[in-house]
Amino acid sequence: MLRREVLQALAALAAIPSAALAEDAPLQTGAGTPFNNQTVTSRARALAASDYQPRPTIPQEWQNLSYDQYRKIWFDTRNALWENTKRPHRLDVFPPGLYFPRAVEVNIIENSTASPLLFDLGVFDKSDQFPELPLNDHMGYAGLRLRADLLGGGKYTEYAVFQGASYFRGIGTGQIYGLSARGLALKTGDPMGEEFPDFTAFWVETPDPSDKSITLHALMDSPSCTGAFRFEITHGAVLDMEVEATIFARTEMSHVGIAPLTSMFLFDSTNRARFSDFRPNVHDSDGLLIHNGATEVIWRQLANPTTLQISSFTDENPKGFGLMQRKRAFSDFNDLEALYHQRPSVWITPRGDWGRGAVTLVEIPADLEIYDNVVAYWRPEEPIPAGAEHPLRYRMQWGANPPPKTPELLRVLGSAMGGRPEGGQVMVIDFENADSVPEDLSTVEITLRSSAGTTTPSILQRNPETNGPRLAFTFEPEGADVSEFRVQLRAGGAALSEIWLYRWTKTG
Repeated sequence: MLRREVLQALAALAAIPSAALAEDAPLQTGAGTPFNNQTVTSRARALAASDYQPRPTIPQEWQNLSYDQYRKIWFDTRNALWENTKRPHRLDVFPPGLYFPRAVEVNIIENSTASPLLFDLGVFDKSDQFPELPLNDHMGYAGLRLRADLLGGGKYTEYAVFQGASYFRGIGTGQIYGLSARGLALKTGDPMGEEFPDFTAFWVETPDPSDKSITLHALMDSPSCTGAFRFEITHGAVLDMEVEATIFARTEMSHVGIAPLTSMFLFDSTNRARFSDFRPNVHDSDGLLIHNGATEVIWRQLANPTTLQISSFTDENPKGFGLMQRKRAFSDFNDLEALYHQRPSVWITPRGDWGRGAVTLVEIPADLEIYDNVVAYWRPEEPIPAGAEHPLRYRMQWGANPPPKTPELLRVLGSAMGGRPEGGQVMVIDFENADSVPEDLSTVEITLRSSAGTTTPSILQRNPETNGPRLAFTFEPEGADVSEFRVQLRAGGAALSEIWLYRWTKTG
C-alpha cells in the first residue's frame, strides 16, 4: 500500500502561498496524434498480446529522496493547464521521485487530437533545501490533479487526484481526502503477494467553458493484464464518477478485485482499549455497506484485527456496496489536524450484469494510522481466462452520505463493546431514529445470532441522545477465538433496520 503521509503531504502542497511561487512556466504540449474512442482500447489490446515489460525508471537520486525532501518541491498552480482561460477546470501535475519511480504519460485531447504534456522541471517550485538532481530521458510527471471553482468564489480547489499505481481519490465539495480507489486489485491478501497494476498513461479531454464534467482516459498495465479505462467525472457536494473499462488478460486471473476501495480503520469504541490515544475514534471509514441482489441491506462494522482477516459476502448482481464514514461530528474524533469527520464515503453502483461473485473485505492488522489496512472490492466467481476481454461498468459517488437512502430501514449509527469484570463482552449497537420506530420498543423483534459462544437476552432501549433504539447484550466466548455476529431489528415480520454484521476475534 502507498503510505498515507505522502498523499496527505500532496494535499498540503496544494495550499502553498502564492508569494512562495516561482516565475510562470505554463505546462506545454508536444506534437499531437489522432485520438478516438478506440485509441486507448486498441493500445491496451495490443499491449496485452506481448509480454509485460516494466517501464524505465527515473534517476536513482530522485527515488532516494526522503519524505521531507520530497515535500520541498511542489507544483506552481499558476502553471496549470487552462489557467487564465474560460475553461471550468484546471489540471496540475506532480513531481516524480520517492514512491513514484516511473513517470506516467499525460496527454491532452482537443479536436480529436491527443498532445502529450512535455516534462518541464520549471513548472515546479522548490525550497532551497531541495537538492540538485540529475535528469534522464525517462523523466516525467508522477500523476495529475483536477481543480475547479467549487464554491463559486473564483478560487480553484482540487476534487480528484490520480497518482501512484492505479490509485485515485476524490472528494465532495468541502471535504478532505480520505480513502482511495484503484483501477483494479489483483491477489489482495493472497499468500504469494499482491500485484499492483499501474496507470501508465492518461488522456484528458479539454472541457468546453460550460462543462461541469471532465472526461479522463487511462491505460493500465501489469504482469497479469492490461486495461482501458474511461472516467467521466462531475464535481459537486457528491463527486460523481462514471467508470467504463475493458480488462485484457495476459494470464488466467483467478483473484480479481473490481471497483476496489482502500481505507484506514485503526480504532473506534469496539477496540478503543487497545490504543493509548486522546481521540475517541481514528478511521477514514467505519463500515462496509452492501445492498445485495436479494435486496438485503448489510452494515459490516469494520475491525482492526490482530491477524489478517478476509470476509466474503456471496451475491449475484449486487445493487451496490461501499466503504462508509458515518461519524460526522468533530467530537467523534476530536482531531484538529486529521479532520476525519470531513472525509468521504464512497458508494459503488454496478452497471449491467455483474453475475455471481462476492463483495470481499480484507482487514489487515495496523498499529498506526499512516497505513491503509482495509480493502473492499467485488470478486467475480469465475476466473478471467488468459486472452479474454472483460468489460465492466460502474458508478462511483464520493461524499458524506452517497448511498441511495433506504427510508424504511434504520441505519446503524455506531457500535461499542468492552469487557465486564465478571467476564464476557458487552456489545452495544445504536440505530438511528425514524417514524417507522414503534413507540413501544417491546413490540420490536430482535434477530441475534452468533457462530460461537453464547449471548444473553438482548435489551432494546431508547438512546436519549439520538432518540433511536439501542440494543445491548453480553457475549461469552466460552473459549472461542472467532465469532460471527448477525443482528437485525424487525417489526410486524418485516425488516426495520439494516443487518449488523461483525466478526469478533480474540485479542489476547
